[in-house]
Amino acid sequence: MTNNHEAARTPSDPSSPSSTGPSGGVDASRITLRSPAELADALPYMLGFHPSDSLVMVAVHGEAGRFGGRLRVGIPAAPEEWEDTARQVADCLIRGSVRRGTRPDGIIVFLCQDPPHGDSAQRVMTRLRPFAQRIRLACGALDVPVLEALCLSAGRYWSYCCPDERCCPAEGSALAAPGTSVMAAAATFAGLQVRGSLREIEHRLTPLRGTVAGEMEGALDRAAVALVPKILDGATREEVGAETVLLARALIQRMTLAPPAAGGPGADAWDDALLGHDEAASLILGLQDREIRDIAAEWMEGEEAAPALRLWRALARRCVGAYGEHAAAPLTLAGWVSWSTGDEPTARIALGLALRADDGYRFAQLLHHACNEGIDPEGLRECLREERRRREPRRGRPPAGPRRAGAVTRPPGRPGGTSSRRESGSTAGSEQ
Repeated sequence: MTNNHEAARTPSDPSSPSSTGPSGGVDASRITLRSPAELADALPYMLGFHPSDSLVMVAVHGEAGRFGGRLRVGIPAAPEEWEDTARQVADCLIRGSVRRGTRPDGIIVFLCQDPPHGDSAQRVMTRLRPFAQRIRLACGALDVPVLEALCLSAGRYWSYCCPDERCCPAEGSALAAPGTSVMAAAATFAGLQVRGSLREIEHRLTPLRGTVAGEMEGALDRAAVALVPKILDGATREEVGAETVLLARALIQRMTLAPPAAGGPGADAWDDALLGHDEAASLILGLQDREIRDIAAEWMEGEEAAPALRLWRALARRCVGAYGEHAAAPLTLAGWVSWSTGDEPTARIALGLALRADDGYRFAQLLHHACNEGIDPEGLRECLREERRRREPRRGRPPAGPRRAGAVTRPPGRPGGTSSRRESGSTAGSEQ
């Protein structure tokens, strides 16, 4: 598949009806979903966001219909890709469930796509029907039936499995108003939230456009030209690392002292205004060194986590033009901080984007797999804490220690040299 899938493991409770667990949202041993309408309403709470332009598949186990593993991919734009995609996602979800201990007894499918301007939701449903059929056939070929397949578009839903127009009319049925359902009430009681749409979350992590993007690319070019002679000179390489860590700490402190008034795009614009192009460029290039990135990964909890996450998001937005691959480092750091602080949905999105920027970025691969498998991040946090304690006597001065043998650095200039695809592993990432 060309899309990086997101899967979330849900521990199964034999006594619970249709439910999701700590990986995705509501501990719904108290909630039973009895209809397509309730399934459609529950989807964003299962994932933690509204999955725009997405195929979502949920494994179902036992007679009580307990929810298990979940998988999300983007809907391929070209219909000729649908058959291969259907086979791959069916195999991926079923194999993943078996690997975690239980073969699913059924699968629920959601196709989520809003109509383009001037089109209708009903036409979206009709266009995607062959894709839904291919998914049903692919799951059936693996002896796991699709129990329900729903299309969600423009606030309405349709069932591809129910032929009865009395309950599933041709014009679709309206989704419940946000916040009015039993599932919404349970999620609110549990302190959970839907973090907007997938498109909105991705937008906060994607490169800037327009005039500012051109200015930023020029800054990256200047920083690369200035940095190459330094890193080629072994005597100054350690000094460059120390300067990068010092700059990162200064920018995190700046973020700490200037919190945004609100979240969302306004907060992102505020953070963007706090960073100069030249200092952002220097830090982006410096983070291509995996040892410096590993030090940055230590700022993943407590008072450091929130400003660090703001900084990594802002740097990811600055990886413009020919420097798109450089976004893998700040995106991975953003995903790691999100996961470490309990925001698994955003973590999966950020790590998926990191792999889209550089599909061979080892740290992102390790974190993405660990997050999807439901591994507790505390093991990695403790590893990073121990590494930080090891350097504690040196915390008073720039902490870029001697380079280990075999450390790999991405060249700071435009793509074309040694790629991070040959990254040999990470002190932080390899623990997982």
